[in-house]
Amino acid sequence: MIPRYTRPEMAALWSDEEKYRAWLRVELAATETLAARGLVPPDDLATIREKASFDVSRIAGIEAEVKHDVIAFLTSIAEKVGPASRHIHYGLTSADVVDTALALLLVQAVDLLLAGLDRMLGVLKRRAIEHKGTVMVGRTHGIHAEPYTLGLKFVGWYLEMKRNRERLVVAREEIRFGKVSGAVGTYAHLDPTVEAEVLGKLGLKCEPLATQVIPRDRHAALMAALGILASSLDRIATEIRHLQRTDVREVEEPFAVGQKGSSAMPHKRNPIGCENVSGLARLVRAYVQAALEDIPLWHERDISHSSVERVMFPDATTLCDNMLHRMTGILDGLIVYPERMAENMERMKGLVFSQAVLLALASAGLSREAAYNVVQRNAMKVWDGEGSFQELLAGDPVLAAALRPAELAACFDAARTLRHVDAIYARAFPAD
Repeated sequence: MIPRYTRPEMAALWSDEEKYRAWLRVELAATETLAARGLVPPDDLATIREKASFDVSRIAGIEAEVKHDVIAFLTSIAEKVGPASRHIHYGLTSADVVDTALALLLVQAVDLLLAGLDRMLGVLKRRAIEHKGTVMVGRTHGIHAEPYTLGLKFVGWYLEMKRNRERLVVAREEIRFGKVSGAVGTYAHLDPTVEAEVLGKLGLKCEPLATQVIPRDRHAALMAALGILASSLDRIATEIRHLQRTDVREVEEPFAVGQKGSSAMPHKRNPIGCENVSGLARLVRAYVQAALEDIPLWHERDISHSSVERVMFPDATTLCDNMLHRMTGILDGLIVYPERMAENMERMKGLVFSQAVLLALASAGLSREAAYNVVQRNAMKVWDGEGSFQELLAGDPVLAAALRPAELAACFDAARTLRHVDAIYARAFPAD
């Protein structure tokens, strides 16, 4: 089942029509190369160019009988071309066509994903700049830590997606290899220069040593990059889901007019988009394992990888495209509640500034252990509901002897703890 938010460009790429079109591109490139060497008569080449085409339903009918997809494809073409079809697939094995065509399709799929990443990067950068000064509490282990900004979350996601883009660019080059080297990769019936010319026409590079197939570590590298991309999207989705919880409610994914959240509870506004992304990421990660299992094949080849790849690559690229599109929309329309962030900052009555007090006491001459004890014993009183952190510290005789009231008050300044945010932004967006 194609996910709802799948864009038509990616869905169309993995249709039978597009697959056979890629196969035909490989066959024609090989035939034209042989014709240039005088191995295919000009009249036959003209006939092939004019008539070579395929019928998807006819291929399916032939395959039902012969149980071989490439033979069914070639038979369908031969029915249209006639006697000149004897020059098609000359010296090739099925994997020459299938693996080379798969490289063409995967390059196109990665290009679509790179375009999707570029759109997301634009949204993340815009929102990072928009919320550079939107102060919120930072959390470690899910517990209030020190002041943070919402903009820094967007910066972190932006940088992670840049790394995902870089990995995909590398993976695109690693997968951009074809082969026209025959049954066991020895060029028994075609010269290696034929392969170089055919692949040059297709914009691909020559696999230095293919057996009958292109080594599957290349495909696993691409799948690993997709798995990391999916997990990065899951990380963003998971964070938004946490921040949207009713008891936090600092951000919220868009909720459309007319949208309904629950069949039982009309008040519900659930983070279904982010939950969808988190769920789909599990599928993509599972395919990484399948891709790794595809690397070991018997001898010069078997076809245990083939059935996996017919599912894995269409699914994984389509799912990643879906998740990118979905998450970009969520980030673009993310609802932000600064007032709630301020409220949550105050919930622990100043405990988020504990490290600033610790360091101030150490700078004033207390040992780190003594300073830690002063800060912690007063912090525990706040946890027990005995008052605000700053007031309790002010009443502590050890602290009062070490810090003046103004020095203590300075420890509770969020702007002071966030004074290096500009430096972080300068590193993240150096051109700006």
